[in-house]
Amino acid sequence: MADKVTSAEVAARAGVSQSAVSRVFTPGASVSKKTAEKVRKAAAELGYRPNVLARAMVSGKSRIIGLVVAYLENQFYPSALEKLSNALQQRGYHVLVFMASQTSGSIDNVMDEILDYQVDGIVTASVAMSSDITSRCLAAGVPVVLFNRSQDIEGITSVTSDNFAGGRKVAEFLVAGGHTRPGYIAGWEGASTQRDREAGFRQGLATAGIPLFAREVGDFHTERARQAARAMFGGAPETRPDCVFIANDHMALAVMDVLRFELGLRVPEDVSVVGYDDVPPAAWPAYDLTTVRQRANLMVEETVAALMEHIETPQTAAPRRVEIDGPLIPRGSARRPMNLPLEGRNT
Repeated sequence: MADKVTSAEVAARAGVSQSAVSRVFTPGASVSKKTAEKVRKAAAELGYRPNVLARAMVSGKSRIIGLVVAYLENQFYPSALEKLSNALQQRGYHVLVFMASQTSGSIDNVMDEILDYQVDGIVTASVAMSSDITSRCLAAGVPVVLFNRSQDIEGITSVTSDNFAGGRKVAEFLVAGGHTRPGYIAGWEGASTQRDREAGFRQGLATAGIPLFAREVGDFHTERARQAARAMFGGAPETRPDCVFIANDHMALAVMDVLRFELGLRVPEDVSVVGYDDVPPAAWPAYDLTTVRQRANLMVEETVAALMEHIETPQTAAPRRVEIDGPLIPRGSARRPMNLPLEGRNT
């Protein structure tokens, strides 16, 4: 096996100092364009790659961000997390992805592993954290930002859509469309997204004097969402809701398939269906799903900005809860209120 090429060899080939080579391969370091070109050319010719781990040991900064994910089946997450990873990489950070289940024990074990990597920060997506592991991260000086999930834990920054307002918008839309028997299919009960969307929906219905007619739980899971749809709509016509709000699009698409292809119901003539997220398949003609849009680009921007603030200026950075308003996107899966202008149909 050939010996590894050293920075001293690169410096000699490029005709520069060894410290200049180090600056070229240090994100954010000051170096002239001419020097950088010479160093990179010499490095390519020699096959040199900088030792990121060694640099981290010297500087105390790994420039690694741990990204914890528990729910990639939902089409919202792959796209949003790609945007998040790209944004962090543009800041000169490497992203390590860790998978976890929703159980607190699994997540705490994963967080222990992440801390072993000496990461500079952690982003959790669709993950709930215990107060104990949160305290450990903060004590280690590792900032944590929750993406698309919030928790009532001191010292934690979270970035979500305004889920309560989104749920209320759905209720107002369905009430304005003349529906009187609303149903709701919940996500995982431990998720803040589920809790806040349902609370907003219920408040919107209560303001209109309409009680929730039926409720089932889909757990943010495709098969359980199908089971929930069968339980809610499999009975006599008078026992069925005339509309249903489903806690995310991932479940809503499965519910629509059951309604149309198993139970023979027409959407929206027999039942209006509304989801949440506005994932790409929601706009497909096969679904044409009315939904609340999560503004992933803004959520990513806020997440990265908050994380960088906590990493770069930890003495002054304050935890905060960011909630980004998202529009309701009316499409063909729900009966439209008479007073909604045609240009309101945004696909």
